[in-house]
Amino acid sequence: QVQLVESGGGLVQVGGSLRLSCAASGGTFSRYKMGWFRQAPGKEREFVATTRWIGTNTYNADYADPVKGRFTISRDNAKNTVYLQMSRLKPEDTAVYYCAATAVADGEYDYWGQGTQVTVSS
Repeated sequence: QVQLVESGGGLVQVGGSLRLSCAASGGTFSRYKMGWFRQAPGKEREFVATTRWIGTNTYNADYADPVKGRFTISRDNAKNTVYLQMSRLKPEDTAVYYCAATAVADGEYDYWGQGTQVTVSS
């Protein structure tokens, strides 16, 4: 069983930056596909970013169009942690951000964190 705990959310002004962290326990973290999702009030949960193992010490990353060029996903396998660096934040980035994990590279996410609130004020 994998447990995920997000942290780093908070209130930030438009144009500011924030870094979210997701600490994982259980499982072989280095081989897990890790993702970030978000859910704004009254909206469906949406994909933000993912990082996936594709070979020896090699990972790829993919992003949703609204965050490309502003958000960066990274991971520290020694710390079993995945990060989401968010820059040039906009009011529409306001949401609860969730971390997710799966052991299946092309599969659906099996494990989810409890979420962390990000609020961008204008």
